[in-house]
Amino acid sequence: MKATHDFTLQMEGYGLTTAHILYRMPDFTSVLQTYLWQDYDLAPDFPQMRKFLDFWEKTLDGALHSVRYSHKRLIGPNEWRRIDGEIVLH
Repeated sequence: MKATHDFTLQMEGYGLTTAHILYRMPDFTSVLQTYLWQDYDLAPDFPQMRKFLDFWEKTLDGALHSVRYSHKRLIGPNEWRRIDGEIVLH
């Protein structure tokens, strides 16, 4: 059995990062629009989020107003252990 990609990332220290992005509408700059982004990322540098925000600034017309983010490691080092054997009943 092979581990999923998401599980492998979690075991490598990645956690779930959620960014709440406020940006200005291109034609109506006084109007703010919201966008929610979520991906697995590494704290404290957040390379995936930075890559996405760089893409946003280079490609999209809506200027960024602000970014709030939260990060949570889903699996910590003390929350798992390796099992060397298995007991099967029936």
